[in-house]
Amino acid sequence: MEIGLYGLGRMGGNMARRLARGGARVLACNRSFEVTEQIAAEEVNVVACRSLDDMIAALKPPRVVWLMLPAGAATEAALAELAGKLAPGDMVVDGANGYYKEAQRRAADLAGKQLAFADVGVSGGIWGLANGYCLMAGGEAEAVARIEPFLKLLAPAPERGWLHAGPAGSGHFVKMIHNGIEYGMMQAFAEGFALMQAKGEFDLDLAAIAELWRHSSVVRSWLLDLTADFLKEDQGLDAILPFVADSGEGRWTALESIEQGVPTPVMTLALMNRFDSQGKADFGNKLLAMMRKGFGGHALKG
Repeated sequence: MEIGLYGLGRMGGNMARRLARGGARVLACNRSFEVTEQIAAEEVNVVACRSLDDMIAALKPPRVVWLMLPAGAATEAALAELAGKLAPGDMVVDGANGYYKEAQRRAADLAGKQLAFADVGVSGGIWGLANGYCLMAGGEAEAVARIEPFLKLLAPAPERGWLHAGPAGSGHFVKMIHNGIEYGMMQAFAEGFALMQAKGEFDLDLAAIAELWRHSSVVRSWLLDLTADFLKEDQGLDAILPFVADSGEGRWTALESIEQGVPTPVMTLALMNRFDSQGKADFGNKLLAMMRKGFGGHALKG
């Protein structure tokens, strides 16, 4: 059982390790060959490849090449390169946090070249190596069946933690909605703890409350576990800038809700709050201040 894995970042590198430890032979490739060599030195079943050409030559046909690259231009370029190098009957898996409509297009394009395709949403973060990954696969039944042995190695257990969600695009669609829900859950925790932190008269121990809620509370979750862990170390978070990035999946979820006409106020407002944290509300807030001054003579802060 062997697979090519292109992209050895925080997710891809640990996925290579988990696959190798599960008994798969992993032909690994990365933009930085030093990273590839390091993982190959750690794992007996990982083979370091300097280029996609080396990887393709080393894989026995019919090949399976799994991409764990940033969504967008990097993935698009790799797919275009692979489409010109792989042979009919080979397969490509896109494991990026990609847009599901792009996965649908790619599946059709590759089918025209007699290449199989699956889009797999991957959740688990940096903890996936130890705990396994949650995997949402989209594609034709035959294509997903080809990668089932690898899904079972990556998942927490062979019979749980992975799913053939539906046709091409559905894996990335389900992962997109998963991330939209994640935005909303994170925002609710952040707002709740901010309210408690601001209630100075009670002198609340946020770490103790987070730890309390982990046990039998209806809001217990992995996100709460992580929150409890870092609050034990630092309740003030004074060294942290209030800047929250967004990866793109929250935007796609909001756009999908508009296209379908299905209301998603919690997820959409959580996305808007991230934009606010990035300073994108600053100009609008300045205009608000100027309007208050204009109609009411209210003072401005310089």
